[in-house]
Amino acid sequence: MPEYRKPNFDKFDEAIAQMMIDANNRGMKGLTTFLGVRLDEFGPGRLVARMDVRDEHVTPMGTLHGGVMAGFVDHVMGCVLYPLMAKGQWAATTEFKLNYLAPVKEGVLTAESTVLSMGRRSAVVRVEVEGGGKLLCVAQGTLLISEPPGARA
Repeated sequence: MPEYRKPNFDKFDEAIAQMMIDANNRGMKGLTTFLGVRLDEFGPGRLVARMDVRDEHVTPMGTLHGGVMAGFVDHVMGCVLYPLMAKGQWAATTEFKLNYLAPVKEGVLTAESTVLSMGRRSAVVRVEVEGGGKLLCVAQGTLLISEPPGARA
């Protein structure tokens, strides 16, 4: 089997990464604010984020709602790409698969998002979510990389 080669992330923009951390953690509008997602650490092709499990995230059965986990995963899956893309480009998830590995009842979730492959038009990203010393969820998805309006493809 051929050796796996990691993508080259020489275009990683530290300033964009920091801007995203600041904007996200100040409380953007929408789902990520409701979820309480905090972006903690960016690196070339890698992002670490955290989220506290709160009462409003839990089902009547006492476990984290799967949609909450999916929202958390989707957010970190897309965010990891922005410091790697050209100014004005944006990422949109086209599909992802989640494997829920253990029930979550409380605590802090930590997600690590890793870019496995990135081309001009799409990227494949893997996310692992841990909490309480256990791997809770793994996901992999494909994201479309779109050009700014009026840009030539």
